[in-house]
Amino acid sequence: MKKSLILLFLFVSFYVTGQEKQVKKPEYVIIANNRKIITKKKLFKLGSEGLVKSMRKGVSKKRRDKLAAKFGDKIGHKEFIVLVQLYTQAEKDRIQKIKTTEPKSKSMVKNNGFKVHKGEKALDFSVKMTDGKTLKLSDLKGKIIILDFWATWCAPCLMEFYDIHNKILVPFKNPTIVFLPISRGESKDIVKKKLKELTKKGLKFDSGLDPEKKIWDIYASGSIPKTLVIDQTGIIKATTVGASEENILTLKDVISKLLSQ
Repeated sequence: MKKSLILLFLFVSFYVTGQEKQVKKPEYVIIANNRKIITKKKLFKLGSEGLVKSMRKGVSKKRRDKLAAKFGDKIGHKEFIVLVQLYTQAEKDRIQKIKTTEPKSKSMVKNNGFKVHKGEKALDFSVKMTDGKTLKLSDLKGKIIILDFWATWCAPCLMEFYDIHNKILVPFKNPTIVFLPISRGESKDIVKKKLKELTKKGLKFDSGLDPEKKIWDIYASGSIPKTLVIDQTGIIKATTVGASEENILTLKDVISKLLSQ
């Protein structure tokens, strides 16, 4: 028993180690259908309406040069270029028709795609981590958990990592807080490669792996990032969708209150 507690402490401490200083958040620009620059708010709105066909972060130098020639200073030296493809009008009409004819779950609509609700006990799961260890959520009882569903191709997910680091983990710098990101639908090699890139930029953490979306499917559906705060007793205290200043403030406020209890 004593040995297992020591191992758990070492495991949990890894997630707060290195969260000591602010990391510069990359600048980015979002281009829809190669024709128009849109805001992050607009992208989230389109995503919530199911109108985003695909999204890719990063372009070749040749493609960047072409986009810079087209959009000028709006591209500049921004680190990320996010290319978003939207559905055509005909495809939008078809999607809208499906939405209006298919029965919807009222609870799902009100809960932004979450299959769990605030005030409920978080559903337990075991997850394989990128460092090879296996973590069981219930083993983290007594900790405040930031559970975050993400993917390596999801630019808002990556941006949210910077905000969680800079605005929550660094300011609180509290070993009670555990950041637990879980990659949705991707292989270990792909996730580890992305984490290596993030480590070079100052974001150091492991991630859970959910290649078959088994954990994702019991918690949510729809768009990512989706983030939850789970309190020390295993109760869900907050849920957010997307990477926004408002969401980060919500998460931070909930965690602050939990720490003061």
